Amino acid sequence: MARTHPHFTASFARRAVSAIAIIMVAVLTLPMAATAQKANKMRLIRDAETESIIRQIATPLFVAARLEPSSVRILLVDDNKLNAFVSGGQNIFLHTGLIIQSETPEALIGVIAHETGHIQGGHLIRRRGAIEQAQILGAISAILGTAAAIGTGRGDVASAVILGGQSATTRSFLKFSRTQESSADQAAFRLLDATGNSAKGLENFLGKIKDQELLSPRFQDPYMQTHPLSSARISAIRDHIEKSPNSDAQSSKQLTADFDRMVAKLFAFLKPFNQVMQRYPKSDEGVPARYARAIAYYRKADVERSVALMDGLIAEQPANPYFYEMKGQILFENARATDAMPNYKRAYELAPQEALLALELARVELEMEDPAFLQDAIKHFRVSLAIEPNSAFAWRQLGIAYGRSGNMPMSYLALSEEALRRNNLADAERLATKASKSLPKGSLGHIRARDVIETVKVKRLQGDK
Repeated sequence: MARTHPHFTASFARRAVSAIAIIMVAVLTLPMAATAQKANKMRLIRDAETESIIRQIATPLFVAARLEPSSVRILLVDDNKLNAFVSGGQNIFLHTGLIIQSETPEALIGVIAHETGHIQGGHLIRRRGAIEQAQILGAISAILGTAAAIGTGRGDVASAVILGGQSATTRSFLKFSRTQESSADQAAFRLLDATGNSAKGLENFLGKIKDQELLSPRFQDPYMQTHPLSSARISAIRDHIEKSPNSDAQSSKQLTADFDRMVAKLFAFLKPFNQVMQRYPKSDEGVPARYARAIAYYRKADVERSVALMDGLIAEQPANPYFYEMKGQILFENARATDAMPNYKRAYELAPQEALLALELARVELEMEDPAFLQDAIKHFRVSLAIEPNSAFAWRQLGIAYGRSGNMPMSYLALSEEALRRNNLADAERLATKASKSLPKGSLGHIRARDVIETVKVKRLQGDK
């Protein structure tokens, strides 16, 4: 049996970082909906592998639309229903049900192209005022800042609650007119042609939605309610397919393989064990099926079977960082920290641009509660924050790491950054003031502490509390 770190305990395992983090949040609506007494929560997912694959799919479309890819945020909603929508400017929300039921990369590409058309056409800006936009953007920033894995007692789930609400009002504000839908379709056609993609995927997806027209609204997928269909839209898509030189184009084998693996991972994390084994039976030796079974066994705490499957996948794809990440999670959350550490390190080495991988490695190093790992943890928290600077969670963890290392001024500064991102202005000012008094004048840390204090003042003048 592998040796574990002496400070690694069962409760420690329950606090472990997850490959997939699920965050409970309220749907972002306008203020009148946010005051609702009863709020339906939606669950957002953060997963480095899934986000990377979707970004790979979406980036060419964003470039073709003359949008800065890094400025368009893609958020994943844990919901079985088919839906995708744009909210708060350049923010695309995709339901896991839509991803899983897309069946091919072409369908997902078509949907993202359509939603990109809404962004390019400025449809949301026309429907909401600047103040409402700012409130939604602020809420989304809070979500992204909280979206690192936070332990809940289940190794594969992490939760945080952000204030807000959802009501029938939500659909009315997210709903587009048929004119806007047609405009987004035309933009999607141009983007698909510019990137060498077929519109058949979009046609197939809308065909699924079209079949729901005769259902009662409460049984329809949200996409049907927020994206009105018409015979003219369907005809326009079919007309484009007939004329486009890319109508028979298919995604590359690599993208298709990545897509299939992503779907298998989401399905295995979000569905019951029996459903996973039915969809990905032992007789299926393909990579997606083995990946899904490894995750299913991990969720049932069958560590040996899970690790054996991951070892086989790693042997076949030694340059895949997410296989190492998954193996690290399996081991770490089952009290085998010493074995898990090399896997997290290898995942980060293979994809140092992934903020979540840097964050996961840093959390493992911090949770080992060994001074020998503290400086590495600090380094990796800072790497993660350099990529995603608005993560309140990562700032808090960095503050803890600095505190454990005895560097209290930098701990105060990091915790002030956390408080600022949570809009806790009193704590941000208090902690930044403590940091500024202790850090050498003129140092980067001192300058940043003063910046935090000034930012608090500006926010107060703007009406923030």
